[in-house]
Amino acid sequence: MIDKKVLVAMSGGVDSSAAAVLLQRQGYVCDGAMLRLLPGEGGRCCSIDDAADGRAAACRLGMRFYVFNETERFRHEVIEPFVDEYRTGRTPNPCVRCNRSLKFGALLDRALLLGYDYLATGHYARVAFDEAAGRYILLRGRDRRKDQSYVLYQLTQHQLAHLLLPVGEYEKPAVRELVREAGLGNADKADSQDICFIPDGDYAAFLEHSGVELIPGDFVDEQGNVLGRHRGLPCYTVGQGKGLGISLGKHVYVLGKNIDTNTVTLGDNEQLFSRELTAGDVNWIAGSPPASPVRCTAKTRYSQTDAPAVAYPLPDGGLRVVFDEPQRAVTSGQAVVLYEGESVLGGGTIL
Repeated sequence: MIDKKVLVAMSGGVDSSAAAVLLQRQGYVCDGAMLRLLPGEGGRCCSIDDAADGRAAACRLGMRFYVFNETERFRHEVIEPFVDEYRTGRTPNPCVRCNRSLKFGALLDRALLLGYDYLATGHYARVAFDEAAGRYILLRGRDRRKDQSYVLYQLTQHQLAHLLLPVGEYEKPAVRELVREAGLGNADKADSQDICFIPDGDYAAFLEHSGVELIPGDFVDEQGNVLGRHRGLPCYTVGQGKGLGISLGKHVYVLGKNIDTNTVTLGDNEQLFSRELTAGDVNWIAGSPPASPVRCTAKTRYSQTDAPAVAYPLPDGGLRVVFDEPQRAVTSGQAVVLYEGESVLGGGTIL
């Protein structure tokens, strides 16, 4: 019998419920917890219904269930930086920041303070200990279609030492069946999509409501020729080809945004490809950067397939990544994540 206590982050969804079921079967003593991140009824996550689903699953499994209020920290450390990034013309990834600051920051801190040995989540990734290297490693989930290691690249050795990711060993259909067999009512609950604090997916309206002024300007080509008018820089992202509201007789895409001239540059799909990038706010899973360039694979968006590349640690703590083949729509503010086979080496924020 494993005499270890685990606090399971339970969002009310099927994956976190499955994590609790699996850990109980392995002999861990489990309780559930949920972070309240948004005021009122919340958005796509941490809503009243989600809390009810999480509590019901915990009750069915004989677990206590906590709700911790972190609305102020979420606003300060996730929403406000998200808005500020859009103000500067970047396209941020708030899920990465939320994981670092809230799920594996605030919630892990609370778990350890309350005497739990581990925090567990329903992420599709895996944690292992490399005996030879004497450190923890982060691995992709077995189900490559659901793998979430991309948004976990900022985990530290301390966090990995106290983290359990049991569903990472399973594929999604098996996870739903586990929850169904346990008699839980959320086995068929739909997966959450998009950004939780923008429930209707209307980024422009959210940013306007948050005080970001949408200033119309010019669409231009790479030579500076005016092609039409845009609604405001935050309404567009690099690689976008739909919803531009402009007809040029051919398909065009957003190549870039210039905050100084308030222009959006449009061009052909072929112009979106680039071979290298630089990144800041870099985290190495090993705890320190490699001493020399690393042959690896890398991807610059969650849904991409990682591509062969060489990663060059920079003296200032940054990162330069050179791909073997040009990559489409490398976007400032998104994350670049590095892999060595199944293992996540680390990553950073694209500059």
